[in-house]
Amino acid sequence: MLPAHDDWSTRHSVLTVARRTAALVNALSVERPEAGTIAEVLRQYGEDDLVELSADDVAEMRAAALLLREVFAADHVDLAAAALNRLLLGNTVALRLTSHGGGTPWHPHLDSDDDAPLGEWFLASSCMVLTVLVWDRQRPPGGLCASPGCQNVFVTQGSGPARRYCSRRCATRERVAAHRRSSRS
Repeated sequence: MLPAHDDWSTRHSVLTVARRTAALVNALSVERPEAGTIAEVLRQYGEDDLVELSADDVAEMRAAALLLREVFAADHVDLAAAALNRLLLGNTVALRLTSHGGGTPWHPHLDSDDDAPLGEWFLASSCMVLTVLVWDRQRPPGGLCASPGCQNVFVTQGSGPARRYCSRRCATRERVAAHRRSSRS
């Protein structure tokens, strides 16, 4: 049975896939990411059929995540575009449309085929979505958390002032620390 188009489109919207990319980059940035943790992140973002991950799958995805951090670290749109261009040139194939044998609505892919290794799929799909964000917004698609104790990446949303922290928790922690420093002075 085909998934409802609206359900599939919601699970695979640009922002959802971008958030999945950031969540995976964060989960894969630890020294030894666990397959179960990575599978859970994939499930949280609608990738229900990717629940069995081998150590090789996780290692390939971790290598992709480390490459993608450069895009999130870019503090200017030109740097983000240059990082994406390098990744697209060296790690993707020609754009193609797929419906995964009729199991989904038609959608674009930059990986070699529908059964591409997970690391290739993750890097290609992430490059595509981050490219769309740069193209659409004409600014970097995200950033690195400014909290010294946190190295998480995040996706920027909407317009307004530049986001500096990955979460309210990091922002609050830094605000409280700054307040305590100023109170001691």
